[in-house]
Amino acid sequence: MAFYTSLTGLTGAQTELSTLANNIANVGTNGFKRSRVSFGDIISSSPLQNPARVIGSGTSVRVVSQQLQQGAIEASDNALDMAISGQGYFSVKGGSDGAELSFTRSGSFSVNADRFVVDVTGRKLQLYPTTSDGSIISTDIASTIPAKLPLTSGVPQATTGIQLAVNLPATAAIIPDNPIYTATNPYAFDPESPSTFNSSTSTTIYDSLGNPLAANIYYVKLASPTTLDPTHQWTARILVGSTELTVGGTPGIPLTFDTNGMLTAPVAPFVFDPITPPTGGQPLTLAVDHGIATTQQSGGFTRISIEQDGFPTGQLESVAVDRNGTLRASFTNGEVQTLGKVAVVSFSNPQGLKQIGDASYVTTPESGTPITGEAGRNGFGGILSGSLERSNVDLTVELVGLIAAQRNFQANAKAIETDTTLLQTIINLRN
Repeated sequence: MAFYTSLTGLTGAQTELSTLANNIANVGTNGFKRSRVSFGDIISSSPLQNPARVIGSGTSVRVVSQQLQQGAIEASDNALDMAISGQGYFSVKGGSDGAELSFTRSGSFSVNADRFVVDVTGRKLQLYPTTSDGSIISTDIASTIPAKLPLTSGVPQATTGIQLAVNLPATAAIIPDNPIYTATNPYAFDPESPSTFNSSTSTTIYDSLGNPLAANIYYVKLASPTTLDPTHQWTARILVGSTELTVGGTPGIPLTFDTNGMLTAPVAPFVFDPITPPTGGQPLTLAVDHGIATTQQSGGFTRISIEQDGFPTGQLESVAVDRNGTLRASFTNGEVQTLGKVAVVSFSNPQGLKQIGDASYVTTPESGTPITGEAGRNGFGGILSGSLERSNVDLTVELVGLIAAQRNFQANAKAIETDTTLLQTIINLRN
């Protein structure tokens, strides 16, 4: 009867309306792929029926398929937001045991309280393990590791040496000969009194625990050339915090310059006696090397260079993901760690994947097993850091389809109404 034929049309139109409504509802869902309903006609016939007079029996929903075209790429301020430009899916693990593997195109990732990189549902982003230079060790899906950002990096190293070069002014006054110093007011070095030194500079050094310490270097001119001693004499007084460095109780580094202003002594690093830093680290033994670049020339005091060999434990400073999916973490001590490469997979039949919500999928026998590979190579899409893939739903197309599905529903409903009227007329003929 036409009644049942139209009923299949109503059911099909209702399915299409629901599918279109779901597409429209997820227009703002990152990585969402719109669905499309495909119908097939129903033919009921018998072996003895005239093939020229076969009438269809309605329609049925054959498949609700995902339209996997890539959505628009949108820029983001989060370096961990990622989009795949091309073919592929991110691999994530979650569930009660943290081992349920699923796949998504939604690359909205962040860091949880345990420092793992997770998506909006808390599933952990998976990485291929790599060597320190970024070479992949294995692309086996079973060997992937969760992405985790360390807070610190490395072991602190106490400063053992300071290398610096300065230019001391040739016209500098001899501080101890200053008229303000008399028998009753003798000269005494005081880092708080600028009248007791000519110039100063500073740097930061580190103890064995990685704690920073201020190292201040003060230069005092002691003597100008004479006939008996044609050299310029200076001393460099060094304080670490409030403790002055000494050798056998004698403070300072004697610096000697020739008449051309070139440093003639010391020619090797000057090693001070150990001191115990107030921060609680191990005793600190410092060697200070002025090198051959330190001079006494015309002009004012100039610090040419200053370096020290200690460093603290590095604190996480930034993260970055390159086009091939290499996740790197940079630290304040200058160290850069390669944490792994984003695990990207594809499938021989992506239409066979099963939707589980949140723009995510799991494998089925129809989809086949994941095909693994490196992002940006061998047909896999590249990773765009600081970007998100939007839904591929086109509202204009969906709204036009919604109108057509509504008209289809109304037409089938009208056919049922017409069939009911005809049936009522036939019944009335018997009266």
